[in-house]
Amino acid sequence: MAFEDLVADTDLVRSKAYINGQWTDGRGTDTFEVRDPGTGNVIGEVCSATVDDATDAVGAAHGTFATWSRTLPAERSALLSRWYDLMMEHREDLAKIMVLEQGKPLSEARGEIDYAASFADFYSEETKRMNIESVTSHLPDAEMELWREPVGVAALVTPWNFPAAMLTRKAAAAIAAGCTTVVHPSRETPYSALALAELAHRAGFPEGLFNVVPGEASAIVKQWTDDSRVRALSFTGSTEVGRLLYRQSSDTIKRLIMELGGHAPLIVFADADLDRAVDEAVKAKFATTGQDCLGANRIFVERSVYEAFCDKFVRKVEGMSLGYGMDDPDLGPLIHDRAVAKQDEHVKDALAKGATLRTGGKLREEGSLYYLPTVLTDVPRDAVIMQEETFGPVAPVMPFDTETEVEEVANSTEYGLVAYLHTLNPSRIYRLSRSLQFGMVAINRTKITGAPIPFGGMKQSGIGREGGRYGMEDFMDIKYVCRDWS
Repeated sequence: MAFEDLVADTDLVRSKAYINGQWTDGRGTDTFEVRDPGTGNVIGEVCSATVDDATDAVGAAHGTFATWSRTLPAERSALLSRWYDLMMEHREDLAKIMVLEQGKPLSEARGEIDYAASFADFYSEETKRMNIESVTSHLPDAEMELWREPVGVAALVTPWNFPAAMLTRKAAAAIAAGCTTVVHPSRETPYSALALAELAHRAGFPEGLFNVVPGEASAIVKQWTDDSRVRALSFTGSTEVGRLLYRQSSDTIKRLIMELGGHAPLIVFADADLDRAVDEAVKAKFATTGQDCLGANRIFVERSVYEAFCDKFVRKVEGMSLGYGMDDPDLGPLIHDRAVAKQDEHVKDALAKGATLRTGGKLREEGSLYYLPTVLTDVPRDAVIMQEETFGPVAPVMPFDTETEVEEVANSTEYGLVAYLHTLNPSRIYRLSRSLQFGMVAINRTKITGAPIPFGGMKQSGIGREGGRYGMEDFMDIKYVCRDWS
């Protein structure tokens, strides 16, 4: 399928960079292909911006910052509200653009557009609440205040698995705080970001406020980490790349907000509602075809209900549909061949170490990116899948005997983004909510994210928080003002 066959407003399909309020091919002539992972077909070619283009975008954002940072919060609010309205007006087109370049099922894409728009809506209100804070003076004849001021230009680097929501979660917070932005979308999914830039243009965003620069990340983002005018860097992606950006940003001492890898445990105790736990485990593992940092990557079930859980879970998984995103199946294709190779690697390693394959474990057909939803049981702790994020539709399940044991295993990872806990024991809920070393804990449910909550992890799953009132804080400095009244 092609964009023109599906998208009603074809002006949303942009293939150029958006810099200083203008659509531009930039200073180079290179382009890169974008493929539909569901068919393998090329759906378009996008401008591959140069290092000079990246510098131009920062210059535009830096030039606009002086005026934008002084706008009234009501002005920022109005622009973000218009952006939100336009996203909702064009929800169906935005969702179809996402399906074509990312592959996720259409209903999931629609849900992501709702999620993406919610950040513009939320921060349109939150920007009006940046009040000056008074401090009780410890000095005679002195009045003390804390002012919150935007840090400057913010570079936003977004992933392919949530190409709309991860952009708005960053951009809406930064813009509400008074920052200007430069955005680098993933090469796999640039069209969603460029469509949002088109809607920002229609909303009346000032030139230089919101710039989108597609191309080679290693060149573009490196230019931004080196540029002292970029005062904040927000990145969503792998821990490995996060470490690299952390090092690259050290010379310019940037404010860093990083949402990195996950390795979420899902723990089911014998006193849990087993049917509900199975349903929620399916959601936690297979949403976005498992290509989600919140995905349940390790499932632990108390031994007395282990076989019953596994039987119910396998039946649910075998009933899931796998197909082309526009047909709205339960699962779509993986994003590229490397993702398929990782599933194969983890499955083969687990089986070699004694795990049992209950369903799936292979491509639906050779040469495609459609990997069957897979369940492995009795997976040993030393299997690679128990150590690394799989980022795909492979669910490893293992039994445990005691609360102390499962707490230790769940925490034995460098990651700490989210943990899922299923139990009806109030004391256990309290204990494990305290002891699990994860930035977010979901109890007897899977869905926990949303614009009002501070999303983020512990340990090597990242630094900082996105969403909620906390999402603006990393884009602002606190200035202490002490006035003498004598």
